[in-house]
Amino acid sequence: MAPSDLSLADPTSGHLAPRAVSLGPFDRLIRIPAGTGWFRKLLAFGGPGYLISVGYMDPGNWATDLAGGSAYGYTLLTIVVISSLMAMLLQALSLRLGIATGRDLAQLSRERFGTRAAFALWVLAEIGIIACDLAEVIGTAIALELLFGLPLIWGVLLTAFDTILVLGLQRWGFRGLEALVIGLIAMIALCFCYELIVSSPDMAAVLGGLVPRAEIIRDPEMLYVAIGIIGATVMPHNLYLHSALVQTRAVDPSVAGKREAIRFATIDSNIALGFALLINAAILILAAATFHTTGHTDIAELQDAYSLISPLLGAPLAATIFALALLLAGQNSTLTGTLAGQIVMEGFLHLRLQPWLRRLVTRALAVIPAAAVVALLGERSSGDMLIASQVVLSLQLPFAMIPLVWLTGDKKLMGSFASSRVLSVAAWAVALVILALNLKLVADVLF
Repeated sequence: MAPSDLSLADPTSGHLAPRAVSLGPFDRLIRIPAGTGWFRKLLAFGGPGYLISVGYMDPGNWATDLAGGSAYGYTLLTIVVISSLMAMLLQALSLRLGIATGRDLAQLSRERFGTRAAFALWVLAEIGIIACDLAEVIGTAIALELLFGLPLIWGVLLTAFDTILVLGLQRWGFRGLEALVIGLIAMIALCFCYELIVSSPDMAAVLGGLVPRAEIIRDPEMLYVAIGIIGATVMPHNLYLHSALVQTRAVDPSVAGKREAIRFATIDSNIALGFALLINAAILILAAATFHTTGHTDIAELQDAYSLISPLLGAPLAATIFALALLLAGQNSTLTGTLAGQIVMEGFLHLRLQPWLRRLVTRALAVIPAAAVVALLGERSSGDMLIASQVVLSLQLPFAMIPLVWLTGDKKLMGSFASSRVLSVAAWAVALVILALNLKLVADVLF
């Protein structure tokens, strides 16, 4: 049956209609144990949230959090928290859409908005994926330079070969991939636990940073970094990815079964994004405690942070652990890039490529401009590229976010799983806030 002939599943019927499969052999691969306890079921549903969360702690987050912490102290900590709460809401809508309909966001966008709109949305989604991949390329290359002395241009080119790594890891199976990602997140968290201990942040100032301030909106430079933090935290392609990843679970197709799946998947997502929030907050707090308080308010390059962190903290291991965590973050984010690219291409265009080819194309579109900029402008351009990539992500976000909010509020599509009035109001409020911030950024750049 051709994908265009597939009808939507009725979320309230208790039966799954034929549907397009976006994850191939991973579709409904993982069985959910029946008649078991709450914790065991949570373990069965646990995993997709962590695959999503790696995009919320990639090198792009490092650049924006370091820039924000060093320049403005703890002021932008409130933006880290707010953007993480936005991410939790939007990812909850994404997984709800996938479980309730048996479709991912890209498939539903094509079916509901038509092929022309689907093509435009696909182009925008690809721009977001390339921007994210650019951050991973730069971050990994910087980590290799810091740890092994490899010139940045060679590190950028070397990242092209992580396609082989991704393909090799897929042979472990989906649960093996999830376990690896969780392990890497745990290692990153341990690295930052050490950094926070040796930096001894002022806890009163940290709590003060949780209070929103109007100056964030009034100061164009601070707003630019704030929007970069939002772009680094709420990832547009993750909204497509999450709606597909939840379909790796063989969910009971009854209304009760789907409702249970949504509940456990939401818990999984919120716990994973909670870890991402803590890591992002730790990066900004580390920058504020180490650099801002000592007068180093212009740390825009990861290399500068690496060279200064050990002398300022008096901890010889701090710099090495910082670079190691950066390398882990870059490689962790790489693991989900191929899946996101496959999902948006298949969902919007009904075009399926071999994973190695899909990964190679995406990475080439990130490596080529990164290598060109480094070659022409030098290594000091890497920080600007990282922050700019996150602002691009923020500008792409509404084009994934608005269809998601629209579709999950559609009772004809979602049935009893449609967003409640309160949830819809909250989701549209988030969408409007991000749109307003983006318009403010564009106005500041133009005028």
